[in-house]
Amino acid sequence: MSKPGPIFNHLALIGVGLIGSSIARAARAQGAVRKITASARSPATRRRVAELGLADQVLETNAAAVDGADLVIVCVPVGACGEVAREIGDRLKPGAVVSDVGSVKAAIVRDMGPHIPNGVHFVPAHPVAGTEHSGPDAGFAELFVGRWCILTPPDNADPAVIERLAAFWRLLGANVESMPAEHHDLVLAITSHLPHLIAYTIVGTADELAEVTRSEVLKFSAGGFRDFTRIAASDPTMWRDVFLANKDAVLEMLGTFNEDLSQLTRAIRRGDGAALFDHFTRTRAIRRGIVEIGQDSPAPDFGRAHPGLPAELPRPYAVSDEN
Repeated sequence: MSKPGPIFNHLALIGVGLIGSSIARAARAQGAVRKITASARSPATRRRVAELGLADQVLETNAAAVDGADLVIVCVPVGACGEVAREIGDRLKPGAVVSDVGSVKAAIVRDMGPHIPNGVHFVPAHPVAGTEHSGPDAGFAELFVGRWCILTPPDNADPAVIERLAAFWRLLGANVESMPAEHHDLVLAITSHLPHLIAYTIVGTADELAEVTRSEVLKFSAGGFRDFTRIAASDPTMWRDVFLANKDAVLEMLGTFNEDLSQLTRAIRRGDGAALFDHFTRTRAIRRGIVEIGQDSPAPDFGRAHPGLPAELPRPYAVSDEN
């Protein structure tokens, strides 16, 4: 069966890190667009994007990259999105769709919205996918497959435009859902932002312990700590901006977390095994639910690869059956 025709003619990517480069690769692989232009702040990044062939043209300025584009996706840290919108506003093609990939949405609406001219459609988006790696080499076409992309269109957005952007993300493999920007920020505060804050804190605490050496922390890292270090290796610029942009929702969730942590602290102090068992049973069910809806693998040890046993070495002695 032949693939459907492109959904957009000309895609402009502002920023080509992990998400931007994955969009470029997936859009090419799926024939979602005919042409891709891109811009990046760093000359080294622009050179690398050109070497990888991720775009038909790599431009020095954001304004030049959006000339003639009918879909513009801003893939920079959320704190920089407002300035990007200001730079490109006058160069946007009438009828174009402008979107983003930030994990905070109310701040994006506030910072970008005023710079989007009449006649241009603004539909913020958040593909809930990523890894701890960054840069144009980190992307891959399958990043969005089976993951969610959340659209947060303004109340006056054209339903046909929303559906067109949703079709683009579905072609890249994502599931698509729409919700208000403020609700998105509350949901992501507990499912993404707070876990990152906790991971940064735990890894930082381990680094500061005087009684445990750094070499011991690295050598004896159990699975849980390894998972925290993976999360804590994420782009510091991006996460700094996320916490500042979504501080109200994060602080609300952090308050609830601290209350729950206090309850667990009391249970441990009092030796209340029943309370601990009940809490751990409820949280285990959340993990099972995530696996059941296909958002993670049920493979043992979270799907980590395990090396085979070492080759059998010569034994220093033989066991005899004789008395």
